[in-house]
Amino acid sequence: MSFNHFDDNGQAIMVNVAAKAPTLRRAVVSAKVFLSQDVISDILDKEVAKGDVLGVARLAGISAAKKTPDLIPLAHPLSLHYVSIGFAFDEMGGVLQILSTVEAFERTGVEMEAMVAASTAALTVYDMCKGADKSIRIGEIELLLKEGGKSGVYRKETQHERSFFVLNDKDS
Repeated sequence: MSFNHFDDNGQAIMVNVAAKAPTLRRAVVSAKVFLSQDVISDILDKEVAKGDVLGVARLAGISAAKKTPDLIPLAHPLSLHYVSIGFAFDEMGGVLQILSTVEAFERTGVEMEAMVAASTAALTVYDMCKGADKSIRIGEIELLLKEGGKSGVYRKETQHERSFFVLNDKDS
């Protein structure tokens, strides 16, 4: 496999995408936060001392997606058209799944924006809940779907997943 983020001298470069045709790009990323059942209950009941965990995490993720080229050196600045942060809970398993979706009509993909959004939302949950649970873990940040561009559609092959309680935007 070759990487195109290096010039002939091995120096890191931003790939030139000027000649590429803009297409609708979409990426969906999942991040999991592993929490105690008590903390999950506190989040759902909005009883966390620092406030509305999901509301703040949603805003942090959306904001982070827009800041991706400031954080990832070779990421292109993109005009994002849609960023969404959703949540699903597996209360018995102690898992909060964060789903970020990013869309743009651009010359390059939006996977990094979706990754930064999901990661930042997860870190925000950690920050807001760390006082109640020192054992919180963040893990399994992964691309679930990528659409648009010449490489076509990528959809992660999933094995049987646990059933999650989905919390929609209107629920939080």
